[in-house]
Amino acid sequence: MVTEVRRFVRILHEGQPRYAVLAGAEVALIDPHPFAAHRLTGERVSLEGLRLLAPVIPSKVVCVGKNYRAHADEMGGEVPDAPLLFLKPSSSVVGPGDAIRLPTDSSDEVHHEAELAVVIGALLQRVTPEQAMAGVFGYTAANDVTARDWQRRESQWFRAKGFDTFCPLGPAIAAGLDPGDLRVRCYVDGELRQDGSTADLLVDVATLLSEISHVTTLLPSDVVLTGTPAGVGPLLPGQTVRVEVEGIGALDNPVVDRDAPVRGDGQGR
Repeated sequence: MVTEVRRFVRILHEGQPRYAVLAGAEVALIDPHPFAAHRLTGERVSLEGLRLLAPVIPSKVVCVGKNYRAHADEMGGEVPDAPLLFLKPSSSVVGPGDAIRLPTDSSDEVHHEAELAVVIGALLQRVTPEQAMAGVFGYTAANDVTARDWQRRESQWFRAKGFDTFCPLGPAIAAGLDPGDLRVRCYVDGELRQDGSTADLLVDVATLLSEISHVTTLLPSDVVLTGTPAGVGPLLPGQTVRVEVEGIGALDNPVVDRDAPVRGDGQGR
């Protein structure tokens, strides 16, 4: 059975954030939002010139480290016996086109990490892997931006992972997508840096969600980052980083110094 994939976006429309469904060169507005019963309003807006926002503002972003063997190898560590879980604050979330602001006053080694992100659609609490997938709303692309020098210096990763703008998400949430074998790539100024597949995840999406749900309840609109393939590397002011996930689209973000002017509020919210 083939499931239709629908791509939901969050846009700035007449000064307000709205959800819509991609429909070719247009978006079809919905009301109120995709995490509850919703309807098409009949309004359509051209994509041209439209500002895309972060597709979701989660209560929390749960991440897993070293979930690709090749990335664990490049980081010089063993594969964890159990999923290595950590959090990014929701204040780190930005959207397509928003700047990644480097904290150059405290870190001089910030890296990109391209990832498939899971967007939760229903409460998950102590569920089995089989039950977990029923709670998935869809998938988006993510960049788990990391201050690598702080990650090495501290055993807790809050500072390394939690700076403002360190969690770009977008451009859309693809509902109905099969996460089993999706290509995940990262480009910096057009140079391919990362090229992997979710088929190589050490802990698959269903098992990962189950593990997390036995620690913390996952709520609708929460986001789970599934890990990054090998090839992580530095970001510098003036560069542009692109994360592409098959079936979802391309997430582009300029890289600037933290004190540089940014578009709007810089939060894609």
